[in-house]
Amino acid sequence: MKELLRSTDPVKLALATALLEGEGIDAFQIDVHMSVLEGSLGILPRRLMVRDADLFLARVVLGDNGIGSD
Repeated sequence: MKELLRSTDPVKLALATALLEGEGIDAFQIDVHMSVLEGSLGILPRRLMVRDADLFLARVVLGDNGIGSD
């Protein structure tokens, strides 16, 4: 698995996930429950992961839609 996107913006992550799923690329978020450790301040970024083989296409999909890292 490779990290595709790291962000503190849950809307950006949801949009990226929806765009990737629309292209048939499986993606999942990790570090989602880290807010328990930070006190729900939203300062720790979540990561969006994809399979190694899907990384190039996933980057193209996000780039075409103007989504990049924070």
